[in-house]
Amino acid sequence: MARLAQTAGLTDVQQEILSTVRDFVDKEIIPVATGLEHRDEYPQQIVDGLKELGLFGLMIPEEYGGLGESLLTYALCVEEIARGWMSVSGIINTHFIVAYMLKQHGTQEQKDHFLPRMAAGDVRGAFSMSEPGLGSDVSAITSKAVKDGDEYVLNGQKMWLTNGGTSSLVAVLVRSDEGHPEGTAPHRSMTTFLVEKEPGFGEVRPGLTIPGKIDKMGYKGVDTTELIMDGLRVPADRVLGGVTGRGFYQMMDGVEVGRVNVAARGCGVAQRAFELGVQYAQQRHTFGKPIAQHQAIQFKLAEMATKVEAAHAMMVNAARKKDSGERNDLEAGMAKHLASEYCKEVVEDAFRIHGGYGFSKEYEIERLYREAPMLLIGEGTAEIQKMIIGRRLLEEYRFQG
Repeated sequence: MARLAQTAGLTDVQQEILSTVRDFVDKEIIPVATGLEHRDEYPQQIVDGLKELGLFGLMIPEEYGGLGESLLTYALCVEEIARGWMSVSGIINTHFIVAYMLKQHGTQEQKDHFLPRMAAGDVRGAFSMSEPGLGSDVSAITSKAVKDGDEYVLNGQKMWLTNGGTSSLVAVLVRSDEGHPEGTAPHRSMTTFLVEKEPGFGEVRPGLTIPGKIDKMGYKGVDTTELIMDGLRVPADRVLGGVTGRGFYQMMDGVEVGRVNVAARGCGVAQRAFELGVQYAQQRHTFGKPIAQHQAIQFKLAEMATKVEAAHAMMVNAARKKDSGERNDLEAGMAKHLASEYCKEVVEDAFRIHGGYGFSKEYEIERLYREAPMLLIGEGTAEIQKMIIGRRLLEEYRFQG
C-alpha cells in the first residue's frame, strides 16, 4: 500500500532530505518521545541531532551557511518531525520564523550578524507578539519602546514564548510612538526589536527576565514562557530592518510561514494517530476477530485517512504558493484551519479505536490526545482563520452591482 500523504513533483534533493528526516524520526524521536513528554524534559539529544543534520539552517540561504531550501521542503520536514513528537517541531518553528523575518526584512548588517550562527544552530530564535491580556487582538499591544539617544528602552510583559528559555535571540513586537503622531493606526506604530539574551531562566540580561516554564496540558518538553521587560535597553541598530513602524507587517509575514508550519504539524500528528489506530485495530480482537474487520472501525479508518490526505494537500498548496512569491494568506489560513481541525478529529477517532487503553499513559495515543488541542489556537484560532478566509474571499469575489 502506498504511504499516506505523499507529495508529487519533489526533486531528488528534497526526497533525500525527507528520507533522512523520516529515518531520524523513526529511530531517534518516536522511541523516546513519550517518556520525555511525561517528564516534561527538554529533548537536548534530539535537538543536537537536528543540528547535526543541518535542519536549523534549512531555509536560510546558502550564502549564510544554510541549505537554501524552500518553505515546502521545510513544511514537509516539520510534518515528519511532528509525526514523531510535535514539541520538537515547535522548537524549530519559532527559530525559522525569526530567521525568515531576518532574511526578508533585516538590514544587511543584521543578516550578516545573525543568519550564519542561526544556520549552524548556535543561535536559537524565538518570537514574541502575544501579551497576557491580548489574545488575538494584536493592535492592543501595550508593551512599549521609548527612544533614548542611540538606544530604545523597552517595558512590558509578553506571553506564550516558545523557546523562551532556550533561545538566545527573541524578535519582540512592541508599540513605538516615536515618529508616529497621536492618532496613527495601531498597526503603523509597532516595531520589531531583535533582542539578544543568554539562554536560561531568571534575569537573562539587565532589564529582561524569563520567569520560568508555563505548565501546560500538552506540548511539553519545549519551554513556553513569559518575557518581562523592565527598562530593557536595546541598541537602535537592533530594530528589525532599521526603521520603526514596520513591525506589524514583518510579524504578519512571519506568521504566514508559521501558519503553514502549524498546518504541517497538524498533518504530522494526524498521520501518527492514523498509524497508531490502524495498527491497533489489526491487533485487538473482539467477537472472535480483529476489530479492523468490523465495518464500524473500517468506516473510521476510511474517514481518518481521507482527512489526512486532504489536510496534507492543502498544506502543500499553501507552501508552494508562498514559495512562488504570491500572497498566500488565504491558502495558509485554510490549510491551518483544516489541518488543525482534522488533526483533532483523527486523533479522537484513533483514541476511540484504542478504547479504554487510549486513556492509559502507556499508549502513545494518550499523548497525542493532549497535544492536538494546541494546534487549534497556535498561530491564530479557528475563528481568526475564518475571519482571514472570509475577508479574502470577499476581496476575490467582490460583487459588481
